[in-house]
Amino acid sequence: MKQVMPSSKKGIGNYLNIFIAFIVVSIIGIIMIPMPPFILDVLLVVNISLAITILVLSLFTHSVLEFLSFPTLLLITTMFRLGLNISSTRLILSEGEAGEVIETFANFVAGNNYIVGAVIFIIIVLVQMMVVTNGAGRVSEVSARFTLDAMPGKQMAIDADLNSGLINEQQAKERRSNLEKEANFYGAMDGASKFVKGDAIAGLIITAINLIGGILIHSFQGGYSFTEAIEHFGRLTIGDGLVSQIPSLLISVASGILVTRTSNQKGFGDTISGELFHTPQVLYIVSSLMVVFAIIPGFPFIPFIILGIILGVSGYLVSEGQKQEAADKAKHQQQAEQSQPVVKEEETVSSFQVDRIAIEIGYGLIPLANEDQDSNLTNQIAAVRKQLSYEKGILLNPIRIRDNLQMGQNEYVIKIKGNVIASGELYTDRFLVVEPGGPEEDFEFDGIPAIEPAFGLDALWVTDKNKEIAELHDFTVVDPLTVLITHLKEVIKRNAHELLGRQEVKELLEGIKDQYNVVIDELIPDILQLGDVQKVLQHLLQEDVAITDLVTILETLADYGNTTKDPETLTEYVRQALKRSVIKPHLDEQGTLNVLTIHPDTEEILSTSIQKSSAGSIPVLQPQVVTKFFDSINQQHTGLTAQGISHVLLTPPKIRPAVKNLIAFNFPELAVVSLNEVPNDCPIETVGMIEIKG
Repeated sequence: MKQVMPSSKKGIGNYLNIFIAFIVVSIIGIIMIPMPPFILDVLLVVNISLAITILVLSLFTHSVLEFLSFPTLLLITTMFRLGLNISSTRLILSEGEAGEVIETFANFVAGNNYIVGAVIFIIIVLVQMMVVTNGAGRVSEVSARFTLDAMPGKQMAIDADLNSGLINEQQAKERRSNLEKEANFYGAMDGASKFVKGDAIAGLIITAINLIGGILIHSFQGGYSFTEAIEHFGRLTIGDGLVSQIPSLLISVASGILVTRTSNQKGFGDTISGELFHTPQVLYIVSSLMVVFAIIPGFPFIPFIILGIILGVSGYLVSEGQKQEAADKAKHQQQAEQSQPVVKEEETVSSFQVDRIAIEIGYGLIPLANEDQDSNLTNQIAAVRKQLSYEKGILLNPIRIRDNLQMGQNEYVIKIKGNVIASGELYTDRFLVVEPGGPEEDFEFDGIPAIEPAFGLDALWVTDKNKEIAELHDFTVVDPLTVLITHLKEVIKRNAHELLGRQEVKELLEGIKDQYNVVIDELIPDILQLGDVQKVLQHLLQEDVAITDLVTILETLADYGNTTKDPETLTEYVRQALKRSVIKPHLDEQGTLNVLTIHPDTEEILSTSIQKSSAGSIPVLQPQVVTKFFDSINQQHTGLTAQGISHVLLTPPKIRPAVKNLIAFNFPELAVVSLNEVPNDCPIETVGMIEIKG
């Protein structure tokens, strides 16, 4: 049965499309084929009911996205109405009658005086042309221009929400689609409003033809005297014009309602009642004025006093309703707070899966996640994800926050793929003071000794009272939430390569595919597989190289992917293409790159001992040689760091990966760059040399 139902729905949809196509084509038949009066009456009733349906539907529409077919429907109804007008004109001119519907409208509106009917008809046409249609067209034009102008900002807002994790990829696609549909709607309405205005003009011309043509034809060919022809065809003309223009006016009003509505979750009736009668004070003031008008001599007493009483009672009912609503809301909120635990997590299948990154906190740190505060853990994590997305070019999965009763009340841990990567201890009622002068400077106030978790600096947890003293002594004072967020940010930076899986790489590529589909289609899968691209991006992140310039990375891989599939070699080519991005974080204030070089003899030892493995290139050296090499690096690196001199280790291109792999564990913060990664216009200053002595 499940396989048959979609086919059945598809078949029904096809029949419906064929039926609608038949109806649209039949409009041309209405214009060309003479219609009997009975058929014309039925079609006129259908036209009136269709106009009423469209008007009522527009009142219940929450936003223009629910009635996107309106511009096309406006054209079809206009053609249908003109077709009926032409058919009725044929009957009036040829037979001197136009069916019961037109006759009824003429008698009901005009009565015995067709001049009154003519005046009413002209007023309806003028209202439609000069007020409704003109205003709706202007609103559509302005709305279309404003919607198009605002699209870049709205697109950026959607991308920002996506990057911060507030929405997922499917929601972002839906919002972009709705934004495009809204812009197309207002653009179409800008042109469709001209249909209604043209229809009103055509109605005036056809009405004049009916009147003049009917009088001339039937007075000169006999059957009516000139006076009788004027009276008879004047009445028929007015009836025909009213039957055409009243539905046209209804649809014009519907178009005006649609283009002037703002998107919300309520219909027009709910919106207008909620806004117009929302403030009881306004109703009291208007009620008082109506009573004053009622007692002024010369003013009609009954209408004013009745309306004043109605408004006064309405104001009282609105006021009492608002009080009751506020009381019910407070009661429900109190019940929800009493019944809901501090941290509530529903057990689902996904909750048993390993999260890419998660934070577990002791029960004493739960107040940090209180969403009622302006600055809470959830908001700060969203800001971190957004910041790292811009800095590193990676899309971070949502970071799960859990409370763990088995931990100490002030402890927290940061996990990546279920493994504890970092931990720390916070005091929500204290502030962390970091020593700016180093551990040799004595503190002048009491506190709980600690180590700043992100950078390993000596620190103290002090009370609010000692916080001011610390600030007076120029110490760095940090609140507990900032300590945790800074630690989290540094952990993510150091382990960004572990967070970049194939799914994340695919999402990155899909994010730029609309603009750079050529390079992606060329690269994957003809030259490299998705996993190969992932390995190169992981190698870059592992050495703290941002992948924000993803297009350059992909183009470089496409250039060299046919010659080698080795991720390490491809990474070197990409680093050389990103040379300015690689070098920029290590330049000093004068724009100079300070480098540690390697002695030629040491270079020879390293280059002749390199061996390739699945983990990458690495020099295979005797333990005493490695120790001497590390001692030399430590001496130079520690001295420069103490002086605050930023520096890198400069190597020949062929040994750079091996040297980085060798020192990665002992000196993870020391960047290793090759000569090919330094731009030609970048000044270099040698500040030391690494040498294996003895």
